[in-house]
Amino acid sequence: MLYWLLYQKMYPIFRVFRIFRYLTFRCVFASLTALAIGMLIGPFVIRRLREFQIGQYIRDEGPESHKKKTGTPTMGGVLICISILVPTLLWSDLSNPLVWITILSTTAFGAIGFADDYIKVVHKRNLGLTSRQKLLLQFIASFGVAASLVFLQTRGLYSTRLVVPFLKHFRPDLIIGSIQHIHGLYWFSFVFFVAFVMLVITFSSNAVNLTDGLDGLAIGCTIIAAAALTVLTYVSGHMVFSDYLELQRMPLAGELTIFCGAMVGASIGFLWYNAHPAEVFMGDVGSLALGGAISTVAVLIKQELLLPFIGGVFILEAVSVMLQVGSYKLRGGKRIFKMAPLHHHFELSGWSESKVITRFWIMALIFALFALTTLKLR
Repeated sequence: MLYWLLYQKMYPIFRVFRIFRYLTFRCVFASLTALAIGMLIGPFVIRRLREFQIGQYIRDEGPESHKKKTGTPTMGGVLICISILVPTLLWSDLSNPLVWITILSTTAFGAIGFADDYIKVVHKRNLGLTSRQKLLLQFIASFGVAASLVFLQTRGLYSTRLVVPFLKHFRPDLIIGSIQHIHGLYWFSFVFFVAFVMLVITFSSNAVNLTDGLDGLAIGCTIIAAAALTVLTYVSGHMVFSDYLELQRMPLAGELTIFCGAMVGASIGFLWYNAHPAEVFMGDVGSLALGGAISTVAVLIKQELLLPFIGGVFILEAVSVMLQVGSYKLRGGKRIFKMAPLHHHFELSGWSESKVITRFWIMALIFALFALTTLKLR
């Protein structure tokens, strides 16, 4: 909105407003706006959550040290979503379809998480939507993203070519042919692309959800992942940088820098209240929204294969749960870890909560830096 008002309308009259055309300027302001919103309305949101008695219910099988967190306000992810979406609407070019795909994806996954949290609060237990219900809703939301990308691809506004880390010239097109020349191979690749996007987004959303188990853990890792995505979106949409790094240039993707900058600012603002000992938890409304946002941006800028490094800690947490469940079922009740997700294993191994959080943040930073090095190592 401000971009439309200050640049598109005011710039022809007052040349000073030319500065609002620059992505870097608007990205910084989006980040600061998100941070300000989070810091300013955070106390109000926490107070209202307490008044509505929206408190966290700790699962019985969790670590004993977590029992004292029972009753801490949850659903703080509402604050995160507001802090991301409002600055994006204010500072980005809303004529860009990729911006709207990201906004709607974040909102959809946040709504799923909100429903899950609301059911938990109503029933006063740590069980909301069933696994099948949650997965079905996530698949529907991610299908909407995939369908939107296919629509843009048919109009030449999006490329389905996959960027493979470390390989310059190997960029396979996930959709072979075009809808104008319908044949079996096209429909097979079409179904594969849609399924691929749905799995990437759904898995990533749940991975962030599983990581949200310690004060500040998930949101700290999100700050690092969002910062890495801010760099990736900027260079992907920049003509000089994309040519120099031999990336697939996507002019529309540059505008996602504003969204990623807002995600960084919103996450920092929420961390202020979520740092140990947490005054509020993000809940599923926050973790699912952030996971959906991170993965959607990665898909839009063709960095799906880099996502395991951008959000390395999230992936480790999700894989630890998969391994634990698989081992328990296939090996007659034997476990690999003392408890899953992975952060609980280290807690039960004697690490303090603060030490687990800090070391996981360090791991997230290492993963993100490695992801950025792949831009040049080709």
